[in-house]
Amino acid sequence: MMADQELQVIVQQGKEPNPTVQDERNSVSSSQTEESHSNNYKRWFRVTIYTFFVISGQSVATILGRLYYDNGGNSKWLATVVQLVGFPVLLPYYLLSLKTHATTNRDGKRTSPRNRVLVYVVLGLLVGADCYLYSIGLLYLPVSTYSLICASQLAFNAFFSFFLNSQKLTPIILNSLFLLTISSILLAFNNEESNATKVTKGEYVKGFICTVGASAGYGLVLSLQQLAFLKVLRRQNFSEVMDMIIYVSLVASCVSVVGLFASSEWKTLSSEMEYYKPGKVSYVMNLVWTAITWQVFSIGGTGLIFELSSLFSNAISVLGLPVVPILAVIIFHDKMNGLKVISMILAIWGFTSYVYQQYLDDKNLKKSHGIPTTESPDPPEAEGVVGNQNKLIS
Repeated sequence: MMADQELQVIVQQGKEPNPTVQDERNSVSSSQTEESHSNNYKRWFRVTIYTFFVISGQSVATILGRLYYDNGGNSKWLATVVQLVGFPVLLPYYLLSLKTHATTNRDGKRTSPRNRVLVYVVLGLLVGADCYLYSIGLLYLPVSTYSLICASQLAFNAFFSFFLNSQKLTPIILNSLFLLTISSILLAFNNEESNATKVTKGEYVKGFICTVGASAGYGLVLSLQQLAFLKVLRRQNFSEVMDMIIYVSLVASCVSVVGLFASSEWKTLSSEMEYYKPGKVSYVMNLVWTAITWQVFSIGGTGLIFELSSLFSNAISVLGLPVVPILAVIIFHDKMNGLKVISMILAIWGFTSYVYQQYLDDKNLKKSHGIPTTESPDPPEAEGVVGNQNKLIS
């Protein structure tokens, strides 16, 4: 009888986990959960900052580009140069922060210099050509039509991301893309503004084709950047993001400067400045701030690719397109009608849908990695520990 009682006590002790071990597991689980939540909040804070950079940078730069053309500017290559040449403003911050980030991100295998240069050159050539096509489109098309065609970059990016980045097109993503595209399409029917520069039918068609090509090129560049981060560079950190922006901008700037001199447009710049309607100072300030705001946009777009995906970066870019007519209401005193209001509502709706999909993806990712939550108080390894104890008892 005593032997049976002793055996029951031993078995019962085997079933009960060691209090000290259990406390340690609970402490580790709690610390992991708190760290996960903290990292998640920091990540979405960065996403918010990058989103603001994309929308504000794109909107202001587009308005300044329109002001340049409307006030007497006519150089397509100069308009391309200012989209790219502002990257040196990032160098002081980059150099001050490089040492800190370089010492905290040394994991992973380094990419060979040849592959790194190849990535920067290929992307730089594509970006340079893409910016030139956008400059032609902005010259010959009204802002509303320009915004409409630029919205097609979402469809192109979704197409390229599906093949290059294994992007899943869920119903929520498709709904978001549809709403964001429709929000910009509505602007095409908003024709109360008159284009300050009269263009021929041939020039209009040329601007249309160039803007479609630029939208396709932009979607391809975003997908290739994401592919380069994952497959070639293999180190998604601050240093890689800044290197991508600076070196790609450097190559693209060289392409645009060569184009400026090869086209002989540089010969007309002095007379262009002389006859610029607001004056020489306004001419220079327009070009300087256009360069700066495009770099703000570039930081935001590359940061969103780094944090989430190229498709999300493009969705935010399209979200900012309806903002341009709103700024035109303030700057050019255009009328705000119902069509513009509906366009903005659809854009916000589409953006919210996409953010919700990112939330679902993040939640599923946590489940797949076995991160403990309040709904599952015991960590996944608890069962294994108890099983080992019972095995020892037996």
